[in-house]
Amino acid sequence: MNPTGAMNRIAMNQDSVGANLPPRRSLVSIVMPAFNEAEGIQSAIRVLSGVFDAVPHDFEIVLVDDGSRDDTFGRAAAMADAGLPVRAIRLSRNFGKEGALLAGLQHARGDATITIDADLQHPPSLIPAMIQAWEDGAKVVHAVKRDRGDEPWLSSLRASLINTLLTRLGGVDVRNSSDYKLLDRAALDVLTRTLPERRRFYRGLAGWIGFDHATIGFDVAPRQHGASGWRLRSLLALTLTALVSFTSAPLRIVSVLGLLTFLLGLGVGGDALWSWAHGRAVSGFVTLIITLLLIGSFIMISLGVIGEYIAKIYDEIKQRPAYVIDRVYERTHAP
Repeated sequence: MNPTGAMNRIAMNQDSVGANLPPRRSLVSIVMPAFNEAEGIQSAIRVLSGVFDAVPHDFEIVLVDDGSRDDTFGRAAAMADAGLPVRAIRLSRNFGKEGALLAGLQHARGDATITIDADLQHPPSLIPAMIQAWEDGAKVVHAVKRDRGDEPWLSSLRASLINTLLTRLGGVDVRNSSDYKLLDRAALDVLTRTLPERRRFYRGLAGWIGFDHATIGFDVAPRQHGASGWRLRSLLALTLTALVSFTSAPLRIVSVLGLLTFLLGLGVGGDALWSWAHGRAVSGFVTLIITLLLIGSFIMISLGVIGEYIAKIYDEIKQRPAYVIDRVYERTHAP
């Protein structure tokens, strides 16, 4: 008996069996952070599930209840009981959207993961195009805003200014960006396992990690239920986190203010010497008060900038988790 021939026949048989097997269906995870979205969460889950009727992939919905005060978690769990592939994760308190996003990303099982807002202002109809871009080779698919919808002009201007500032100083393009993204498993693992940061800016990190990427534009849809939970204070806090995380440029403000103080001192000193040399009275009370106020302001601004970076270091050194899970609800479903 020829052992080589027998081995070749076995390999051919295995190849023929493999060729007859249906191709493996990829799993796509939908990560959806939610805060006080009980009114519309079941409708959002139904809409997302309907999108996959036309997509040849399996899917799961990972809903992260960010410490809601309403029944968001219970209604999501009811959708799991109704037979939909929903995993509901409830955090022990409100940790903010960045913490909720990280919780969902770390619990996503998919070959690709899509992050989307629970209010569906990120249109689910864009998902097939995002998956197609992923199948064409993109490891990160960014959905960017073409039109901000019915957002108040002041909020739109504020967001535009902040995004432009972050883009210019941080070196990562976040203009018109959103949290609506698709991440390949390789990109997701880097984002959730390789990067140890706890205070995060997801939009910036998703661009910073690189990889082949694609960009798809969308128009912001009207909010169907409730009101936005974003407030100016939350936006400013996120902006500070983004600036401190991605650039040290604000620290240079301290040097600039020091130079301005030095030039101011030269000017005031020169004026005093000139007055003294010409036998005139040295500039008095008003000049002194203005000089002291300017120098004091520069010092306080410098301390504030340095303090933000020290606070960032302090938060990272403590190594507290970005979120704490209270409970998880999931039903087992047949594929």
